[in-house]
Amino acid sequence: MLTSTRPGPAKRGPGGEPDDHAIGRSRGGLTTKIHPAADGRCRPLAFVLTAGQAGDAPAFTEVMASLRVPRRRGRPRARPEVVLVDKAYSSREVRIHLRRRGIRAAIPERAVQRANRMRRGRASGRPPAFDREAYKQRNTVERCINRLKRWRGIATRYEKTAIIYLAGLHVAGIFLRSAR
Repeated sequence: MLTSTRPGPAKRGPGGEPDDHAIGRSRGGLTTKIHPAADGRCRPLAFVLTAGQAGDAPAFTEVMASLRVPRRRGRPRARPEVVLVDKAYSSREVRIHLRRRGIRAAIPERAVQRANRMRRGRASGRPPAFDREAYKQRNTVERCINRLKRWRGIATRYEKTAIIYLAGLHVAGIFLRSAR
């Protein structure tokens, strides 16, 4: 029996490489979805990678777990004051997760959810709270993504493994944080 002395790929485990390398099919072909968390000044705070066809809401708890909000002094906070996300994160699980942690949320309700609630009548309960003025600041995440995509390696994903691509995102994030 012959054995190889060459090291093999990294084993999957805590912090290891995902089986699909965060590459999946979407309308445009093979893609990777970046789920960032950004502060009010368009600076990235945390990243999570998923395959292109994966939904947004299942990655929310992982983004929140990796989020650290810096302070002037002391350890970074693990709980932000408010979370501004789009309709893709409008699910009961996300709202319950935020409510348990005591985090205010500005999440618009999907039209399908609203119609279902209205169809059930009085038994459906009241609509979830939504702060329109706070939600106007959600564009900071989109601007953060646009600033990250200025890096050609991030925009096109030349890297084969998700760990290397995530490392490139962190390097770009460091440069973006120090630029302002």
